Amino acid sequence: MSSDSCSHNCGSCGEDCGDRSAESTFEKLNPFSSVKKVIGIVSGKGGVGKSLVTSLMAVMAQRKGLNAAILDADITGPSIPKSFGVSGRAMASQQGMLPSVSKKGTQIMSLNLISENETDPVIWRGPVIAGVVKQFWTDVVWKDVDIMFIDMPPGTGDVPLTVFQSIPVDGIIIVSSPQELVGMIVEKAVNMAAMMNIPVLALVENMSYFKCPDCGKEIKIFGESNMEKIAKKHNISLTARIPIDPQIASLVDAGNVEEVNVESLNKVLDAVIAK
Repeated sequence: MSSDSCSHNCGSCGEDCGDRSAESTFEKLNPFSSVKKVIGIVSGKGGVGKSLVTSLMAVMAQRKGLNAAILDADITGPSIPKSFGVSGRAMASQQGMLPSVSKKGTQIMSLNLISENETDPVIWRGPVIAGVVKQFWTDVVWKDVDIMFIDMPPGTGDVPLTVFQSIPVDGIIIVSSPQELVGMIVEKAVNMAAMMNIPVLALVENMSYFKCPDCGKEIKIFGESNMEKIAKKHNISLTARIPIDPQIASLVDAGNVEEVNVESLNKVLDAVIAK
């Protein structure tokens, strides 16, 4: 069965596909769900814009007429609902938990949508957090999703490992910023993906530069980029840069990420669709 027609629910599938033995080790989707493709958005450290990239990829997929969804696996720092202006408690039915839906149709499940108060801290140990992430895959009713983006927590610890071992991830996008330290940490994420046999589809550098509104010059606030060097070293063929843009920050803070347009990510989305 092709990846475009696969629902990632082997329990209700009669196909004898080559990947079936591997997929049988994954957690099963809710029987009322359908998810065709899963893309992880990862970073080796926090604060580099991983949630922004996750949100933008889903927004751009919706603009192309695809049904997009976001599974917010960053349990201790969930920010996806705020970016989309989604609030309130997620509902449930006899079939399972129901994701909240943004103004433009993106399906979202995040801890903030099932918590009593969105500002309550999550003081849980790793196995509990990992269990919640699994439930977001198995217990939520994801309706006719063409592409699901998983917003990972930073690092290479419990939750990324749980996602890679429990959910059939088709590929990942790594997010970084220009500093040398971050470049080193990117390599950890690349190496983890290689160990889990998951392809790296693209490397996205956030906060890459600031364009002067007066003269148009690109100012490298965090220094020269190492992205191309890292991409070449690890045979990552696709890269993209996102500038520091106060307008993007304002729209995201106001819950209007669906109004943001970052042209450089179009080629990344095309690669995801073609995967």
